[in-house]
Amino acid sequence: MMVIMHESATTEQVAGVVSRVEAVGASAHVSVGERVTVIGVLGDREELTALPLEAMPGVERVVAILKPYKLVSREFHPADTVVEVGGVRIGGGHFCLIAGPCSVETSEQVLAAGRAVKAAGGHVLRGGAYKPRTSPYAFQGLGVEGLRMLAAAREETGLPIVTELMDPRDLDDVYEYADIIQIGARNMQNFQLLAEVGRRDKPVLIKRGLSATIEEWLMAAEYVVKEGNRDVILCERGIRTFETATRNTLDIGAVAVVKLASHLPVVVDPSHATGRPELVLPLSLAAVAAGADGVMVETHPNPEQALCDGPQSLPTSALAEYAARTRELAAWCGKTLG
Repeated sequence: MMVIMHESATTEQVAGVVSRVEAVGASAHVSVGERVTVIGVLGDREELTALPLEAMPGVERVVAILKPYKLVSREFHPADTVVEVGGVRIGGGHFCLIAGPCSVETSEQVLAAGRAVKAAGGHVLRGGAYKPRTSPYAFQGLGVEGLRMLAAAREETGLPIVTELMDPRDLDDVYEYADIIQIGARNMQNFQLLAEVGRRDKPVLIKRGLSATIEEWLMAAEYVVKEGNRDVILCERGIRTFETATRNTLDIGAVAVVKLASHLPVVVDPSHATGRPELVLPLSLAAVAAGADGVMVETHPNPEQALCDGPQSLPTSALAEYAARTRELAAWCGKTLG
């Protein structure tokens, strides 16, 4: 349920409601808006219904949230969430360009990619140190060594980095080096992993699962926010359908649906969605027009030599033109860049 306080409610009155809710074993999540404070309450419905919350000082009304996801819903938090990392803002009218190689291979490769992203006006450098691969014989990433290479690229370029976490045992290492922790499509419903990153204080980017519904995707975000971490970014990266012309099917409609249903920022990964570099720009533009808060693309100095996903990566030599076209439309749509 949602407890909506009066505009004139005091800090003590808000604390009183929180204390009353927690006394029955429920949890309270306070969201302070420009005009009113909203308290999201999670717990046993019968016990909460029996509480006389509407009679408490400072309470305007109590509203039931019917959706299974509570804290990430627009009902609980009507205003857009803005995630800020390294001086970059994502969401709430701020547009972000995330780019970099699928996987970190060498220091020279990730530095070259980072320089290209910086020169193209990108905001965040992506790169995988741990790689989930269908084949156990494929390149699995460099692990901590790759994280250090990403950190060196950040040191030179000033770009914050996002990298994937696959295993809770690697959380401390990823937390030490990353600015944004990515939960990949294959781990979207790894609920233990989601809860663990929810207990940390760094932004989390959650990619939509290969066959996940929008509701399941938002429930994954709920796992993180429920643990206290509200800096969550959602990433649409294409879903599995019967179509074979592209690697996956980019669900542009999901961008608009999620923007209506949730306050969390949404970015789109057209590289994984299409698997074809010539389709990355048109689908990036479509994502911007649909209301996306950013795009996340793969770029590599020598895609033909990449150890992972080379065929879908933009050459770094083409990144500046791609970025210019994407930023132009984002600005036309009223977005602030970064």
